[in-house]
Amino acid sequence: MILEKMSWSSEFSVGVEKLDDQHKKMIRTINKLIENPDSSVDSEVVSEVLNELRQYACEHFELEETILEEIGYPDLECHKAEHKAFREKLVAVCSATTVHINDVPSILFNFLNDWLVNHILQDDMKYRSFLIDKNIITSSKQLISHKDLFIAGESLPPSPHSKS
Repeated sequence: MILEKMSWSSEFSVGVEKLDDQHKKMIRTINKLIENPDSSVDSEVVSEVLNELRQYACEHFELEETILEEIGYPDLECHKAEHKAFREKLVAVCSATTVHINDVPSILFNFLNDWLVNHILQDDMKYRSFLIDKNIITSSKQLISHKDLFIAGESLPPSPHSKS
């Protein structure tokens, strides 16, 4: 089965430039699998994708959770739980490569496609709506810098972790 490469579109935008950039990187990572449909479990492509996912999980989740905490996002704990589930699935896929399970490339693709569709396009869009509701971004303003977000966040109630 031949799949078409994915392209970024505005429907993926959460309204925060740095997070969008990280989501774009996720799409590029998925495209590596699409571009190499015959990759084996021990291929360089699978290894690269897994390394990129580990980096994504560290950098993206930390930044996203920090932003959501700063803006007082009410579903933060649920969002953190989803990130934890992603990390656990990633560990399971990495483990599958060590025992040379041949289906790893397709398992990995399905996992990432599911993450894109269910997490980014549904769950992340909930905090975009929250940002709009709080007038931090407007629906017509596509992006805000994560640095500006913290400045905008000064008008929000302080998070429980901020020092008063």
